[in-house]
Amino acid sequence: MKRILFLSILLVAVGWSVRAQPVAPTNVVVFSGDKSAIVHWDLDPGPNLLGYNVYRSTSSGGPFARLNSSLLTSLGYCDLSVSDGQTYYYQVAAVNLSSQTSPPSTTVSTLPAAFASDDAFLDYLEQANFDYFWYTANPANGLIPDRSTAGSACSIASVGFGLTAIGIAIDHGWISRDQGSARVLTTLNTFWNGPQGPNASGDIGYNGWFYHFLDMNTATRSGNSELSSIDTALLLGGVLYAKQYFSGTNASETSIRTEAGAIFDRVNWAWMAPDVPGTNGVRMGWLPNSGFSTFGNWIGYDEGMLIYLLGIGATSNSIPAACWNYWTSGYVWATYYGQSFVTFPPLFGHEYSHSWIDFRHVGDAYMNARNSTYFENSHRAALAQQAYCIADPLGWPGYSSLVWGLTASDDPYGYSAHGAPPAQNDNGTITFTAAGGALAFAPEIALPTMENFYNNGRIRFWTQYGFIDAFNLSAAWYDNAELGIDQGPIVIMAENYRNQNIWRLFMQNPEIQRGLQQAGFVALPFVPLAAQAQPALSTVTLSWPATSNRTYQVEYSTNLVSWFTSPTGEVTATNSIASWTDTGPPGTLTVPLTDTARFYRVFQYGTP
Repeated sequence: MKRILFLSILLVAVGWSVRAQPVAPTNVVVFSGDKSAIVHWDLDPGPNLLGYNVYRSTSSGGPFARLNSSLLTSLGYCDLSVSDGQTYYYQVAAVNLSSQTSPPSTTVSTLPAAFASDDAFLDYLEQANFDYFWYTANPANGLIPDRSTAGSACSIASVGFGLTAIGIAIDHGWISRDQGSARVLTTLNTFWNGPQGPNASGDIGYNGWFYHFLDMNTATRSGNSELSSIDTALLLGGVLYAKQYFSGTNASETSIRTEAGAIFDRVNWAWMAPDVPGTNGVRMGWLPNSGFSTFGNWIGYDEGMLIYLLGIGATSNSIPAACWNYWTSGYVWATYYGQSFVTFPPLFGHEYSHSWIDFRHVGDAYMNARNSTYFENSHRAALAQQAYCIADPLGWPGYSSLVWGLTASDDPYGYSAHGAPPAQNDNGTITFTAAGGALAFAPEIALPTMENFYNNGRIRFWTQYGFIDAFNLSAAWYDNAELGIDQGPIVIMAENYRNQNIWRLFMQNPEIQRGLQQAGFVALPFVPLAAQAQPALSTVTLSWPATSNRTYQVEYSTNLVSWFTSPTGEVTATNSIASWTDTGPPGTLTVPLTDTARFYRVFQYGTP
């Protein structure tokens, strides 16, 4: 009897062990750049998962060696010990709480290679940054964490950037359209169906607005988070982009457009702008127990621009157009390092709203009076900040023409909004999204900077989700996290630089068109051009009828779809004819007459 009982117990234990073995990770993908490779896989929904191991071989048949020294808890791994020109093979295995390892995943392979062009680098940069939004998200509700560290709450601004990144990923073929639309619809369902109310807990938002941070699983208010006007606006940027991107007639894409419109129309903009004597300002936030009492108004130049233009353009519970005059009344126009612009020291204020709004060819009364646009304003802010870092008045190590970028980020001492000029909380911390988010405005300085960060710092800076948040050489500090509000502007503004697709789609929303029009923006006129090629000199000279003392801007294209602003093409006329000669870099990307075709256009700054 004892032998039979023992055998029975043994059989039960063996049977349980077999059933509990984790399954092999699925949908493993790998891609590579210069001297690095990134591996990702889908989440194992099993309750007993402990982590993952990644294995590599230089032969498809093995042997495979484990790469990670400790179990991975994220859905990705960046291999920085590869050589260009060598094919590498990868497998991934899951490990459960009983330390049992799954069978290996399907083998995937990649061939690292030096970047053949700027476009090849940008492809790699964008895909890595997109992966933050795809692989850190909760696939059950679409929420995206504020940062990559374990236990992070969802940042609704990260969700807005992520919704936009999904469209970019579809266009590049990193995910399918069906995958993207399913994730977007899941996300919109969460925000449309989540409970709204004034309660201190258990709600996703109130009066159509949403809490800054949400629990990643329950999709309700996290901690003491505020109902945030700016973070709701950044979320809505992604919502309205998705509304335009998913234009198909199938049930999923039809539902996306319906829910995106409903989420936007539910926002009570007027409620967030309570009557305050002498102002028409939108409040920065609201709390369940104290209301608006601890929050000021959005006034003066910063990331809040998106709030006002969407709120003015809304068809229900909108805010009056006079709010725009209140907003601009706080502007400070100043000159630093030869650049005159509306100042806001951290660069994120010059980049967030611009991720969606195309300000290249429109101006309001304030900018028209100064022969500028908000696009050009951001260009000048980036140039001034690079010049500040070259001058390095505080003597921080490393600052140079290729090491610059001050904005809000982690630093060795916490989190702070770093910026310049003028200097604000500059403690030697460089943040990658500052230059990355300036790619669309100032590619002539931002792209070489991003390439320098990768080429000379990838061992410390580069991860499975792109660049880390920040670093500080004076403190020998390198961040251990990536942030959604930093990865988002990088992928979006890289895409806007390359093809303007996000701007092109977002600007089709009637809400933003109404907002711009009612705030007093007018279209800037293009002028008739004459072009004369000089083949012997490999140059092209443009000329056009002009008004003395008026300022003009040259743009060029090779396909009449993607247009680039010439960094040397701002011309102030001195008589009735203005001219500009294209001699190639730095005015344009390549020498004229080397492209199959090159097209030019010129618009006029100032009140038409």
